[in-house]
Amino acid sequence: MLHVAHSNRRRSRVAKKAAKKKNGAKRREWTAADVRELKSHSKARTPVAKISKLTKRTVGSLRQKALHLGIGLGHQR
Repeated sequence: MLHVAHSNRRRSRVAKKAAKKKNGAKRREWTAADVRELKSHSKARTPVAKISKLTKRTVGSLRQKALHLGIGLGHQR
């Protein structure tokens, strides 16, 4: 019984990994130029949705990077 449950969990994990690849989701490293651009948008108070479209990154990734850098982004500053 225990062996079957473990096998199902493994299949689930493999299926999630395959689904992620199917969507084409890939991680991109942040270059120094990307960070400079994010900082300039932060100073200019550009809306996060607009930055997302310009940089082709998700809103969540932009917010996480801003948090990591210690800069304000979005409506709460």
